[in-house]
Amino acid sequence: MGALEMLPRWTGTAGALLFLSATLGYALVLGGHGRMVSESLTSAAGFEIAAVKLSGQRETSEFEILEALEIQRGSSLALFDAGAARERLARIPWIETVSVQKLYPGTLQVSIAEREAYALWQRGDRLSVIDATGQVISDEVDGRYANLLMLIGHGAQKRGVEIIDELAAVPQLRPRVRAARLVSSRRWDLLLENGVTVRLPEDDVARALADVAQMDAETGLLSRDITAVDVRLPDRVVVRLTDEAAMRRNAKAGRAGRRRSGART
Repeated sequence: MGALEMLPRWTGTAGALLFLSATLGYALVLGGHGRMVSESLTSAAGFEIAAVKLSGQRETSEFEILEALEIQRGSSLALFDAGAARERLARIPWIETVSVQKLYPGTLQVSIAEREAYALWQRGDRLSVIDATGQVISDEVDGRYANLLMLIGHGAQKRGVEIIDELAAVPQLRPRVRAARLVSSRRWDLLLENGVTVRLPEDDVARALADVAQMDAETGLLSRDITAVDVRLPDRVVVRLTDEAAMRRNAKAGRAGRRRSGART
């Protein structure tokens, strides 16, 4: 009896099927369909991505996250490239750090830590939300950011921390400051909500702010008919009146002068 006669009857059929499977698999790989077949097989085995759990996002929309994940119908959790997904998500401006975890059999968990909106930055007609490092987060600015200090000028975004920290030391003044403008990359002008400009010195900003806050508390300086308060010099304060206030002052001085002249005659 030959060796072939000792093999089971189904051996030929199994061998043919194995050959056909190998040939089909090779053809699929050559045709670029190998991953598609693998996706189908692993999904059919119960590893299809059935749920995506998101946490930590506030400013980033679910649409942006899901678009970056690039999950298709029937995507397999086993074959999902979490590392590549993290890289795509990290390119979304609001996202600072992100983790992508596979929870078998069919859940993808995405945990996000977002950047904090620290200030607004204006250069020309362009306005952006920035973080504490000066990095632009978004150009979409709405009422949610109304309480953030606006930094004006090129380079102001990188030095915003210094003026914001200085203003934090004078809480009675900070709510009245709408914007801080960097002048010649050396010093700041504060623009108040009522239109008054406070011109700060290059050095000893803390002293100047404390002086302004004290004068305002004692005399109501910042609520008067003025356009600017200049505290760049340590030994004096220069106040600029509004045009209307200056006209009233000149008219009053003129009347006083005429009265004195009349009295002498």
